Amino acid sequence: MIKSREFKSALKVSIPVMMGYCVLGFAFGLLITSLNYPWYLAFIMSVFIYAGALQFLAIGFFSSKLGLLDIFIASIFVNIRQSFYGLSMLKKFKKSGKLKPYLIFALTDETYALLTSIKEDEQLNKKYYYFYLSALNQFYWVTGSLIGAIFGTNISFNTNGLEFSLTALFVILAIEQYKANKNFVPFFIGAITSIIAILLVPIDSMLIFAIVCSLIGMFIFKSSLENAK
Repeated sequence: MIKSREFKSALKVSIPVMMGYCVLGFAFGLLITSLNYPWYLAFIMSVFIYAGALQFLAIGFFSSKLGLLDIFIASIFVNIRQSFYGLSMLKKFKKSGKLKPYLIFALTDETYALLTSIKEDEQLNKKYYYFYLSALNQFYWVTGSLIGAIFGTNISFNTNGLEFSLTALFVILAIEQYKANKNFVPFFIGAITSIIAILLVPIDSMLIFAIVCSLIGMFIFKSSLENAK
């Protein structure tokens, strides 16, 4: 049974993600078909993997024919951030019952940003609100990727630069997180480690190096982060 109040509230809150995910999913669908992969692969990945950044990276993995071990290690490091912010959602999801496994699966950066920055209506049934918000966001992503894949299969399209759309969304989310928390330390750590990685580390190891150094920096400045809350 659809909880209309919770659904309408989740729909309203998720509109900014819809605008981003439909475009990003469309770009993902275009990119994957531009490499001559079947259109339905975009749909399958978006339903069962549902990891925006990793899905874009997977396109590079496919085209460069990386080994399974390399793909496994890169995937772990790219998505390890979700293990840390996922822990902070355990209290929110504690009373979600049978919906909890899906809420964990569907916890993307954008969904997390909404759950931690939007003031909730106390009259809402939280578990259904969280479910609808998560499901709507995935629906936007799946829809966008499917349309993009079908479009790319039937129409020739120059996909140069489309991969930057995911970076643009991350920038917007980072700004929203700063506006909500007013803590510059995580952004400073990320910027410094990224600059060091660009200057000193080979391009194929740059991302992993930056992620590891950022995690170390977060532990070092843990007290500053906690005091800012």
